[in-house]
Amino acid sequence: MKKIQPSLDQQDIICAETPAPPNAMVVFGASGDLAHRKLIPSIFNIFAQELLDEKFYLLGCGRTKLTDDDFRETAKQAIQESHSGASAKDLIAFAEKLYYIEGDYDDAAFYESIKAKLVLLDKKHKIDGCHIFYLAVPPLLYTQIVEHLGRSTLSCAAESDSRQRARLVIEKPFGRDLQSSTELNDGVSRCFDESQIYRIDHYLGKETVQNILMFRFANTIFEPVWNRNYIDHIQITMAESIGIEHRGGYYDKAGAIRDIFQNHMLQILALVAMEPLALFEADPIRDEKVKLLRSIRPFNLDKLDSFIVRGQYGPGAVDGKQVAGYRDEPDINPQSKTETFVAAKLFIDNWRWKDVPFYLRAGKRLAHKDTEIAITFKQVPHSMFASVGLDDMPANILVLQIQPEEGLSLQFQAKRPGSKICMSTLNMNFNYKSVFLVDMPEAYQRLLLDCMVGDQTLFSRYDSVEIAWQLLMPVLESWENDDSAPYEYPAGSESFPQADKLIESDSRKWRKLAEI
Repeated sequence: MKKIQPSLDQQDIICAETPAPPNAMVVFGASGDLAHRKLIPSIFNIFAQELLDEKFYLLGCGRTKLTDDDFRETAKQAIQESHSGASAKDLIAFAEKLYYIEGDYDDAAFYESIKAKLVLLDKKHKIDGCHIFYLAVPPLLYTQIVEHLGRSTLSCAAESDSRQRARLVIEKPFGRDLQSSTELNDGVSRCFDESQIYRIDHYLGKETVQNILMFRFANTIFEPVWNRNYIDHIQITMAESIGIEHRGGYYDKAGAIRDIFQNHMLQILALVAMEPLALFEADPIRDEKVKLLRSIRPFNLDKLDSFIVRGQYGPGAVDGKQVAGYRDEPDINPQSKTETFVAAKLFIDNWRWKDVPFYLRAGKRLAHKDTEIAITFKQVPHSMFASVGLDDMPANILVLQIQPEEGLSLQFQAKRPGSKICMSTLNMNFNYKSVFLVDMPEAYQRLLLDCMVGDQTLFSRYDSVEIAWQLLMPVLESWENDDSAPYEYPAGSESFPQADKLIESDSRKWRKLAEI
């Protein structure tokens, strides 16, 4: 175990990081945008921190014609764009671990070539560990590639040693509805066991998201009040100031429900609300998440607008610049009814959370980028300061900030210097970067290392994916059968009246998006 000891003023903290065992990664779509922006720079980070086994190698697979040297040069460029301080020595050493093979994803001969190449590279690098197959390709290619991996026996491995078993990493979306998700899972499961499948959701690799369980279950001062007796409501916000960028073709077929709610939102909700577990291990954690998701109350379709509303951004201004409306974006149908904003009110029907509302909202082209979880506690039952005008005491609020800066804050009441009764709301803030004096690691870095180690804790199991689709399919079907369009909101706004009504009808308000 490699020991990392950040020195803090408050105390010394010892962290144990497990280096990756010997293995090799095979990346389909290695010449694409995801590999260039995220995967290769993240794997380089693992290498630079001496957590990558020296025998490791990466075989890139793609339809673009490249030599090994061409691929290495593009990899160096990707790393330098992401890490301006990368040393020339590290770049050269890392590039020597990279190889490339070109072919057609639907050609059986391509997979035989991959298989032969892996035999040679395993021998060269003295690898006796597993092969990790990463599908950095459009979802429509998943089943095709997996079937070829099965036919070529690349998905097979010795059953006696789980460390030797091949692993498969697939990116979300895991289908676009319940039927396609089931079909995808059936296709993947014919060649890979669930224990070999790593469904990656990059949000779960973010430090503050990982910290939710630590924060809840490692501190006795919070868990006793983490329930309906003390919490008034919880808000989860995922606001983006950007539009659809260059993803118009994908986004117009997906929308905010499929792109954000079905995965990121519900996975974070599960972490916030799940029950304690006996062991901090992958399956117990994922079991509790599934139990929680099963407890979410189905939407009342007869009163759907009282529980979930959709919006679509129109023309407006963001950061002082005029921007186009969604229907005027490239590759978007001018009559599109795709939602770019969703606000929902959920209830969890179990002992802990009975009648506590969870307000969720996610949207594009909003005033600020802000992803946070805000837990608002109940107000004091009686104010002893009513005689001096303090009869309505503000509630305590705990905020877990995920983006753009990661941290925690606790809002509480305290006396200020001055007159006998001079009280105000104070914020106790904790910022990861300022305390630990390091940049937050890329989410993919955490997830890729976990995959190499064989830890599935932060990866979605299929039953949780299925339950999420079962919850949202009635909403999607209702919208698809409805002639109405999403409510329009101006780009650069924080919300719109119908989304406000969702929470204000309960005498509450959305939190103002943080300007950070």
